[in-house]
Amino acid sequence: MRVLLYKEMQNMLKVSGIGRAFRQQFKALEMNGIDVTSDKSHPFDLVHFNTVFEESFSFLKHAKRKGIPVVVHAHSTKEDFLNSFNFSKYIKHWFYAKLKNMYSNADVIITPSNYSKSLLESYGYIKCPIKVLSNGIDLKEYERDEKKVEAFRNHFNLKPSDKVVIGVGLLFERKGLHDFIEVARMMPEITFIWFGTLNKAMQTKVIKQAIENKPSNMIMPGYIAGDVIKGAFSSANCLLFPSYEETEGIVILEAMASRLPIIVRDIPVYAEFTHGKELLKGTSNLEFATRIQQILKKDTSVMTETAYQSVSQKDLILIGQQLKAIYEETIERVKNHDNN
Repeated sequence: MRVLLYKEMQNMLKVSGIGRAFRQQFKALEMNGIDVTSDKSHPFDLVHFNTVFEESFSFLKHAKRKGIPVVVHAHSTKEDFLNSFNFSKYIKHWFYAKLKNMYSNADVIITPSNYSKSLLESYGYIKCPIKVLSNGIDLKEYERDEKKVEAFRNHFNLKPSDKVVIGVGLLFERKGLHDFIEVARMMPEITFIWFGTLNKAMQTKVIKQAIENKPSNMIMPGYIAGDVIKGAFSSANCLLFPSYEETEGIVILEAMASRLPIIVRDIPVYAEFTHGKELLKGTSNLEFATRIQQILKKDTSVMTETAYQSVSQKDLILIGQQLKAIYEETIERVKNHDNN
């Protein structure tokens, strides 16, 4: 079995969760000895899409004409498209049509959470099986490494005594960046760092104003990969992720794998986690600030270890095994359908 992981707009998506998921899938499949390529000129037995735009849909139709099974990864929903970037509400119907084109023509859809599966089922036009499978995480990548911790603290000139709260994500209103900035304003004694980027023309008015008026204890270094960000996950005091809508949130998996205390907004996708068990939840900026103080004052080792044990079930090698099983079942099902 050779799998084509279809590659579209990866330069633009490399800093996004979808781009990261693509790279994770490639790695997970290779870990399990599966022949995987992103070169569409190679022969392949199944094609796996992560994007929904014109190039992907055109190639999907090409694959369907040849009887090649089609897997579509549903990273995006109608719900998480809104309140993202500037003008998103004006092009939502165009985007919804793209979702429908891809999702209604798949042989199987993979989505990262039970919550996102429930959203997809509510659309009414999806007739194929929908499988829930986490995007996964390479646990080894997030093991504590003092060199990475040092790279992070040196990059930001942090003293050993400095308290640090991090956030990660594109500069979307949906991600709650404006709330992150307001919490930073409430806690001037703590350094807040948000890792992420977005072209200024695509930022909403709310986000632009929030960034322009951010307090002096708030740092926005843009997109940073490698040792610095890995060191941040190992060295910060907590992750504050006040997103309003997610299908999973890979950053949560990264923090769990790093044993970093986590605060999230209490939204449906995180119903599988219990407040105080794997992470802390809040519903307002005041609650987020209170949760940060809780983390700074209490021993969180039991909570972070519980979170680590939870995310260990989503290690990439296990995700690759499950992907392989989905592929094999889909190939067999399409083959039997074509023979009937």
